[in-house]
Amino acid sequence: MDKTKRMNRIFGKDGKTIIVALDGFGFSAYTEGVDFSVKNVKNLLKYGLNCALVTYGQAQMFAKDLIDVPIVLRVDGSADVFDNNVPDTAQFFDVTDALKLGADGVVCMTFPGGDKGREEFSHKMLSSLAKQGREWNVPVLAETLPCSYPVIDAYPNSGNPEYIKTAARLGAEYGADIIKTRFTGNIETDKKIVKNTIKPTVALGGPKTDNKTYFEYVYNLMQAGVKGIACGRNITQDPNPVGKVAALSALIHDDASVEKALEIYSSVKA
Repeated sequence: MDKTKRMNRIFGKDGKTIIVALDGFGFSAYTEGVDFSVKNVKNLLKYGLNCALVTYGQAQMFAKDLIDVPIVLRVDGSADVFDNNVPDTAQFFDVTDALKLGADGVVCMTFPGGDKGREEFSHKMLSSLAKQGREWNVPVLAETLPCSYPVIDAYPNSGNPEYIKTAARLGAEYGADIIKTRFTGNIETDKKIVKNTIKPTVALGGPKTDNKTYFEYVYNLMQAGVKGIACGRNITQDPNPVGKVAALSALIHDDASVEKALEIYSSVKA
């Protein structure tokens, strides 16, 4: 399969996407809702979901549940899973592992500005995956996180739009086909990140908050030219995940208003 076909499985016909991030077990001990979501992810496709980020173990253990679901394999993970700040990461898999599992792409994190050699390690990992991806026609998604995994006081620039913009562009420069990164929710600021990156950009899922606030955030992302979202707990821990995906699909694929998204969330239930 060529890379274009795989990209078209990750993104919809409109070039936009809703990705559910089910790879939490690789980074945290707090994984409420993930197993339920993996077992039911096929059902979410009916409501507008495009793709799922999964771990190597999930791709094996839940192979039947993931049949017909476009998946992107997480190739890196935490080196200290009990520290929720993810102080260090390592690479465990690569493009050939993804192909053996039938995945449509791979994803890894990079940490521009990170300490303890994280920037060098993560960019070398990305560039290696990009070379493999070119050889095997497999899309590579880079999750570019300035300085650290979370936005925390210890790294005051981890949420700085200028750092986010530079980090995203570095991901593209090292060969990523898709960039997943932080956004601010401010339309004009986020437009600059999108423009600087050039490659298709997908937003991290954002904070766990009430639906109105979250839908406003997603709406603003779409106005800024972001191509979609990759979110975990905003779907996996939602009491009505099908309604959440249907509402997000309206915002992302149908250019719906926040009010329409709220209406859909309330009316669509499994």
